[in-house]
Amino acid sequence: MEQRWAYLGPEGTFTEQAAQVLAQRTADADGAAGPISLYPVAGVSVAITAVRSGAARAAVVPLESSVEGAVPLTQDELTHGDPLMIIAESYVPVTFDLLVRPGTTLDQIRAVGAHPHGHAQIRPWLAEHLPDAEVVMSASNAAAAAAVAEGALDAAAAAPVAGPLYGLLSMATDIGEVRDAVTRFVLLTRPGAAPPPTGNDRTSLVLSVDNRPGSLLAALTEFASRGINLTRLESRPTRSKLGEYVFLVDADGHLQEQAMADVLTALIRRSVLHRWLGSYPRIDGTNDPAARYATPQAYLRAQNQVDRWQRGEWA
Repeated sequence: MEQRWAYLGPEGTFTEQAAQVLAQRTADADGAAGPISLYPVAGVSVAITAVRSGAARAAVVPLESSVEGAVPLTQDELTHGDPLMIIAESYVPVTFDLLVRPGTTLDQIRAVGAHPHGHAQIRPWLAEHLPDAEVVMSASNAAAAAAVAEGALDAAAAAPVAGPLYGLLSMATDIGEVRDAVTRFVLLTRPGAAPPPTGNDRTSLVLSVDNRPGSLLAALTEFASRGINLTRLESRPTRSKLGEYVFLVDADGHLQEQAMADVLTALIRRSVLHRWLGSYPRIDGTNDPAARYATPQAYLRAQNQVDRWQRGEWA
């Protein structure tokens, strides 16, 4: 059966590049799952809504940028609404060209389209070369390119691949301030079984702690005491009261590993685990080695000793 995956469109976005990588990786890992068709939608919320409604099997959306940090809309969708699950991630290098219609000259550019995260990376170039141009925020970089092709904008900061798709030319290449910029994308599905552990995995979750001294520290200590490394900790408003937040966490490890399962159990007991977002293969980087007291062997030895005591055995 064909799988439909939604992604932030239109065609020519960095999200499409991530979706293609994830689709190929999925097909290589599980060809029996059926062919995957990718279809672009107008925004992150639209892609996620398609998954929640059953119109799509999965959605590919941006989660964070190495330049601008987290994508708030994706984080909020993961925190609120029907639960979603991350089953894979992909990292895409981000390079921007200034795309224009053939025949356009620099002095003719009055309006430049860009996604907000893209604009943050090209702001210095625009200030130097197009200081008087209006910057128009678009739903995606490719949407800005499409608007240029339609004549609604004079130029767009977009992925080089978007140029041929929309009949545009690159007036300037690699105009981003930060070289080697990368965006992390995630593959979202409705809740189910997590992918099997690989030995180099990431677990994502959302914490909701009481607004009192030490409450967040107490929750984070559950990770530290089990030798689990945190790779991301970010706050987002609860939407219910000013000054109250939830915390999105990425940690090394997998649900099937005893140390991680132990942490999740402790967080549930403390009533601070708002959502478990999934355990999935980590694509970039390597998990920190587990502390000696947090290895599977250490857990097994400790449990065996307690079992012996419970049976009245002291040897």
